[in-house]
Amino acid sequence: MSALILALILVSISLSVIAQILLKHGMSNPIVQASFKLDLFNTVFTTLTNISVLAGLIAYVSSAGIWLVVLSKIDVSKAYPFVGLGFIGTMLFAHWFLNEPLTTVKVVGTVLIVAGVLLISSN
Repeated sequence: MSALILALILVSISLSVIAQILLKHGMSNPIVQASFKLDLFNTVFTTLTNISVLAGLIAYVSSAGIWLVVLSKIDVSKAYPFVGLGFIGTMLFAHWFLNEPLTTVKVVGTVLIVAGVLLISSN
């Protein structure tokens, strides 16, 4: 795997992690949450005009676009195990930026998921 492909994989995964954090931040906004008590149009409008939600969606689309480039260059069985890094990044960023608790159970669970991905990808 070339350095460029590895860099693209890491950028794609990073954008996916950032997207998760931005979407959660946007959907936690009291104005967005209050819109769910209104009609469907107001809910959609309020959600899609929230800057964090918009930025999260843009990050997701960017991540997917880069991922498509990666998949055009290497086998999915070689690229996909790196997605396990997203679990670690999402857990840490949620702790740092959203003040979500970082418990032993979360850490152990995340490590087990990553270990499983590594086991599957080694065959």
